[in-house]
Amino acid sequence: MIAWLEGIVFGGIALTTEALEHATGGRELSFAQWRAILQVGNGEDGCRVGEVASFLHAALPGTSRLLRRLERRGLLTLERDEQDRRATRARLTPLGAQLRSSVLGYRRDEIAAIVDSVRPAATADRTLRDLAAQFDARGQIPRRLNRGASDSEGT
Repeated sequence: MIAWLEGIVFGGIALTTEALEHATGGRELSFAQWRAILQVGNGEDGCRVGEVASFLHAALPGTSRLLRRLERRGLLTLERDEQDRRATRARLTPLGAQLRSSVLGYRRDEIAAIVDSVRPAATADRTLRDLAAQFDARGQIPRRLNRGASDSEGT
């Protein structure tokens, strides 16, 4: 079962990468940058740089540099927080919000297509295995990670 779940995780990452390429027109956006955009867009008023750093499990200076690069690309703005002038708040620009929406929409559509291609099985294990196979095809999991996936795994 772990290998099946791993297949879903790897496939999900591959879908996100594909969605990023689709939404950015081939301009590179790292996974960390994507996760920062995702977090900043979670609130109507953006979020503090420290909150993004916590979400990324990254140090504050590195997160600040990452956000400044996104600001230079026109995807977000950085301003002093009105409630705490010591803090900096990141907010998505309309371009950043559109990118975020496009990536999430593309990914959701692709996940829905994968789920629709799998018929619910009599057992959760079988359904999970079938879903993993579909995601596996997307994620191209290295063989060493996919070894050992069988119908009896996890039962």
